[in-house]
Amino acid sequence: MSSNYNQSAPSKDKEQFRVTIVGAGVGGLLLAILLDRAGIDFSIYERAKEVKPLGAVMALNAGALAALEQLGLYEPLKEVSLPASGKFKIYKGDMTLIAGIEGLPEEILGYKHVVFARPGLYDLLLSRIPQDKIHFNKKVIAVEQNENEAKITCSDGTSYSGDVLVGADGAYSAVRQGLYKQMQEKKILPALDSQELNKGFICMVGTTQPLSLEKYPGIDSKVANLNQILGQGNSYCWSAFTVPGNRICWNVICQLDSLDEAEKQKLKNAEWSSEANEAMIAEVKDFLIPLGGTLGDLIEATPREIISRVFLEDKMFETWNYGRVALLGDACHKLLPSAGLGAVTAMQDSVAMANCLYDMKSQSYEGVKDALQDYRDERYSKVVDQYKASKADAKIIYGQVLNHFFFFFLWMCMC
Repeated sequence: MSSNYNQSAPSKDKEQFRVTIVGAGVGGLLLAILLDRAGIDFSIYERAKEVKPLGAVMALNAGALAALEQLGLYEPLKEVSLPASGKFKIYKGDMTLIAGIEGLPEEILGYKHVVFARPGLYDLLLSRIPQDKIHFNKKVIAVEQNENEAKITCSDGTSYSGDVLVGADGAYSAVRQGLYKQMQEKKILPALDSQELNKGFICMVGTTQPLSLEKYPGIDSKVANLNQILGQGNSYCWSAFTVPGNRICWNVICQLDSLDEAEKQKLKNAEWSSEANEAMIAEVKDFLIPLGGTLGDLIEATPREIISRVFLEDKMFETWNYGRVALLGDACHKLLPSAGLGAVTAMQDSVAMANCLYDMKSQSYEGVKDALQDYRDERYSKVVDQYKASKADAKIIYGQVLNHFFFFFLWMCMC
């Protein structure tokens, strides 16, 4: 997906037009960079007190790299990435090789499929945001709007207004909750949008420190080593992907539907504490990995503070925009992720939204509404298709079904 403007495009006369972005994730940061290139003023408000290098592997191809190239971010990204030009290997838990799948070549896609640790992309995007444009420790507690402005109020008592408010603040978006509350009061919120997210899996991820070449020979390869492992006699699957710096991105996923109800509720209600992490680590530490050793070895080589454990949830919301407020990424569609699929769709949302705001016919209330509706109209059907595919993929990857693995990887290559 490409943007409507390139690196030399002149700014439009939008000096008085401001976009408020809530959430400094990949989608929010990319939107800010795009708006800056388009000459549209913006500010970002993030609830976290500081940036934490959380997350594991991500993979990008033509679906996002065209926009990054226009922004001058493609070459820097390649410096922290490895090309995924080798085989995607699938193993049983005893390290029996099931399949080795070749990705689509660069000649077909237009770009090499690149693999990297998620913090590498995040740091690259963050480095392009002027420090005075991003504000941390800003937890949104209220959302208001009228025909003149959209406003957020934060827990520290501060308030901020803009012509457009964008909720890029994740699956439990405060902007979405505030927007939906307004719509419920007017009795115009679709019933589907008031339902909870579906919790099907629980996932723990991390990225190791640099590892020993003696223990992991070949880890310094200039081509990514991609491995997916399906557990035997348990509810787990796990993966290990090499990234630059002699490091390994790993994850381990448990299918909740395969557990009995008591254990399922225990996991669903568990606090995300270090103690809860340790219990899961103890259960998976002896799982083998094709690169040598065990998953426990990789976990031990990963600083505990950057190991994260989350639910893999899914939900497709009908309402993405109302008035001067719009949502993007996990705030309006929560997809079961495959190598960073959720971040890819958020990036694609950001490009579409920036294009629609750039092409906005009028800065009036009606003009803003029309631009945000254009954004939703452009993206909705595409994300519905991705949502359906992500649910099917989850049954294959996380649910340990071997059929159609080939079709999963072809689709992932196009992300």
